[in-house]
Amino acid sequence: MNVLFVSLGCDKNLSDTEMMMGVLQTAGYSFTDEETQAQAVVVNTCCFIGDAKEESIQVLLEMAELRKKGQIKALLVTGCLAQRYKEEIRQEIPEVDAVLGTTAIPEIAQALEEVLAGQGRDHFQRLDAAPYCFPDRVLTTGGHYAYLKIAEGCNKHCTYCIIPKVRGRYRSIPMETLLEQAGKLAQGGVKELVLVAQETTLYGVDLYGEKRLPALLLELAKIPGIYWIRLLYCYPEEITEELIEVMAAEPKVCHYLDIPIQHAADSVLRRMGRRTNQADLRERIALLRRRIPDICLRTTLISGFPGETQEEFEELYRFVNEMEFDRLGVFAYSREEDTKAYELPDQVEEEVKEARRDELMELQQAISYDVAGDQIGRVLTVMVEGKMAEEDVYVTRTYRDAPGVDGYLFLNTTAELMTGDFVKVLVTDSNAYDLIGEIYHA
Repeated sequence: MNVLFVSLGCDKNLSDTEMMMGVLQTAGYSFTDEETQAQAVVVNTCCFIGDAKEESIQVLLEMAELRKKGQIKALLVTGCLAQRYKEEIRQEIPEVDAVLGTTAIPEIAQALEEVLAGQGRDHFQRLDAAPYCFPDRVLTTGGHYAYLKIAEGCNKHCTYCIIPKVRGRYRSIPMETLLEQAGKLAQGGVKELVLVAQETTLYGVDLYGEKRLPALLLELAKIPGIYWIRLLYCYPEEITEELIEVMAAEPKVCHYLDIPIQHAADSVLRRMGRRTNQADLRERIALLRRRIPDICLRTTLISGFPGETQEEFEELYRFVNEMEFDRLGVFAYSREEDTKAYELPDQVEEEVKEARRDELMELQQAISYDVAGDQIGRVLTVMVEGKMAEEDVYVTRTYRDAPGVDGYLFLNTTAELMTGDFVKVLVTDSNAYDLIGEIYHA
C-alpha cells in the first residue's frame, strides 16, 4: 500500500515524519508523492503560529475531500495541531480516521492497520513520554544531509509559545541512541548533520545532570563520513565557554550558530518571559565573534509583541542595525490561545505588527547585501545541492547556509559534480542573499 506523507512546519516535525515513515516501511508500506497514487495519507501538522495552523487546516480539508470521495482509504493526522486540537479535528473534519499525539510516533503502523481493518481509534501517550528515536528513518532531504533531533519538548515557557503544552517538558535523547542513528545516516551517505531541538544548548541536563552538547559534538565528529555538523536553536543564555571552544577547535563543526533572541528591548524580553537581556546578548555575540572570527550568526525576532511601543521597536531596530546579523528572520506576533501572552493588555494592531516586520526585514536586506559582498574574494568549501536545468550552474551551500532557510552559492562550472560533493570555490560576486563563484584552482 502506498502512503502519502504531508509534513508541515519545522525541521523537527520533518524528523518525526521520517521516523514515522521508517516505522511504516518496516511494517511493509511504501510511499508516494502523488495523491492519485496514494491509498492512505498522513498529515503531520504544525500549530506554532497562526499561519502554520491555517496551513495545516487547509491541507487537512483538502485531504478530507479525497477521503470523502473514496480516493483514499485512510486519513491520519499527527503532530502539534493533532495534540492540541484533537476534539476540534474530530468534530469539524469527520473524514479523519485517526488522530495521533506528538508522543505516539511509534504507534503509526498500528494506527493505520486499525483504520484499514475498520477499527480506527486515536493514539495518545503521556506528554512526558521518552522521546522516540527510530534508527531506520526514511530520509526526505535527498540523502546528503539529515536533521538529527537531539531532544523533545521545552522547559522555558516563554509567554508567547505553546510548545511546552503540545510537546511536553525537555527530554534529551540518550547519546548512545543518537550516535547509533548518526552512524546509520553516515553509512547511508549523509555528510551533514543538522542538530535540532526546541533548544539544543540544554542537551543532556535531564539525563546527565549537566549540559552535554559539547561532548555530543565531539562524539559525532568521530563518525566516518560526516563532514559538517551544524547547530540550530541555541538559546544565547545557555551558550557556554565549553561549547564555543568545541566549535572553534573541531573542524567538522560549522562556524554557524542559530541564536533565536526574539527581541532586544529589556522590557519586551521580560514580558516574553525570556531569560536574557540586551547587555547579555551584546556580550555573548561579541564573545562568539571574538573567539570564532568567521562565525555566521542567524537569529529570529518577533515584531508587535503585546505592549510593544514605538520606542521599544526603535530600540530593536537600532540593535539589529548595530549587530549586523549574517542571517535574520522576523515573524509578526501571533496571538495563541492558552499562552500567557494571549491575555496581555495592549495587543498591537495587525497592520502595525506587519509594518514593523517589513521595516526590520528591509533593514536586514541591506545588511545582508553588505555581508554577502564581504565574501567576495574568499575561498569557501561548498556542498553541492543540485544542478540547474540546461545550464552549467550548480546550486551549492557554504558553511554559512543552513538548508531550507538561508541562501545558496551558484557555482559556474562545466565540471561533472554530484549532489553531496564538496568543492573549493572562489566567490566572485553576490547579491542580497546569494553568492556566485567558480571552482578554485590553487
